[in-house]
Parts: sequence; structure tokens; C-alpha cells
Amino acid sequence: MESATDTALTFRDATDADVDALVALVDSAYRGDASRAGWTTEADILQGQRTDPEAVLEVVKSPDSRLVTVEREGRIVACCQLEHRGAYAYFGMFAVSPALQGAGLGRTVLTEAERRARETWGVDEMHMTVISVREDLIAWYERRGYRRTGRMTPFPYGDERFGIPQRDDLQFELLVKELA
Repeated sequence: MESATDTALTFRDATDADVDALVALVDSAYRGDASRAGWTTEADILQGQRTDPEAVLEVVKSPDSRLVTVEREGRIVACCQLEHRGAYAYFGMFAVSPALQGAGLGRTVLTEAERRARETWGVDEMHMTVISVREDLIAWYERRGYRRTGRMTPFPYGDERFGIPQRDDLQFELLVKELA
């Protein structure tokens, strides 16, 4: 299998012109049958959309956020949101093309996001929320230095912008990493 880092990656901030491609990427990484090609799928716990053009555009336009877009050979293959929240940065909207998952691209993007948060905003912590039943995904973040806090926030049941839950025990857990 070709490594995700064999071909040069370009990291840049998303623009309005990227919105549709980014919505498609995020949805493909988490929802529907296409997401099953990768290991980050949420298809068994959530159906419907993962994001929409309005939510992506809001991140692109926000002065405190960056939607880091990752291209390989001119094609968007990954993205993540970085948001400055005072003493820490928030990491979200993380997606890697299902066909490229498992080859190190996610690790590369996460490392670059942490570097950018430190250099751009001088923060010493990265925060993120993960659906607490996603044990495999949480374990992946723990291997990269994130720790579970046990601090939970409710899943927005009834708001289909976040998907259609297939179970009634969904909640978000805060994960935190000290950025050295």
C-alpha cells in the first residue's frame, strides 16, 4: 500500500470555493456506505449528514478559526478545523478520505494541526470532543497523547444537522493534549 506521505501534501486554509468538496469529504469519511472503506465510519451509530455547506462556510469565515485543507496532487484528501479559544485550540471537523485511511495521513494532519495551533496562537493545549462510544477512535487519539477527561456534553438529539442517531446513548467526551 502506498504511504499517504509518499506524495507531497499541501496544507492551506480553505476558501469559499472549497466548501462543496469539503462537505463531500467529511460526509464520505463518516457517513453512508462510502465511509465503510475507512475505519472512522459512524454509519452504524449515525445516519444522515455529518456537516453541511453552511457549517463549513461558517468555519471558513470565522476570524478565530481555520479550516486546514490538505491536498495531494491537486485533490483535497483531508481537512481539520482549528479554532482559537483563549488558552487552548479546539480541533474538529477532522476528515481523511476513506481510501487513504490507515496509511499515516491522519497522524500527519494531526501533527501539523498541533504545530499550527502552537505557532499561530501560542496555545499550550488542544481540545476536541469525540462521541464517547467511539472507543477505537478515542484509543487512536490516546496513542497520540490525548487524554480522556470524563467530561461529557450531550449529543444534539433532534437536530438533523448533526445526523440521525441510531442509538440513544450518544454523548461527546472532551479529550485534551498538552502541546509541548
